[in-house]
Amino acid sequence: SCSAGASPTSPAASRRRRDAAIRRGRPAVTVLPAPAATARRVVLVLVLVLCTLFIAWHAQRFSMGTATLAAVLGVAPWLAPLRGLQRGARRTYAATTLLTLPYLGYGLMETLANPGARAYAAATVLASFALFVALIAFLRVSRPVLPAPSERTAP
Repeated sequence: SCSAGASPTSPAASRRRRDAAIRRGRPAVTVLPAPAATARRVVLVLVLVLCTLFIAWHAQRFSMGTATLAAVLGVAPWLAPLRGLQRGARRTYAATTLLTLPYLGYGLMETLANPGARAYAAATVLASFALFVALIAFLRVSRPVLPAPSERTAP
């Protein structure tokens, strides 16, 4: 697929791949502005914090078998959108906002109903709410800029 003498990692091959992806209607690599890159890093850290909190909470509260099952069931949903979150895919960020809500609801329920788990539950509520806000912040700062009406071309 590469011309003679051009390795797959050469700048010329990279330009050809990028140009082909742009012609297909999608950029090969998403280059994010600084605020969006910062928001992406915050989201990834908060996903890690939320998963760690969930595992620690259930490891402290249940027997080893039950805690392992709860940890797997609590962390597994985050594996599906992880690649899109790392790449900065806006659709993934929009869909992932829905994934934070069960953690928020579970944490709120346990905060009110279970005094023994109140600290972990409250931390989970805070982490899931912060993650929700960070996901929305990423979507706001990475929004595509439309050209001004005077710069748009008529069909």
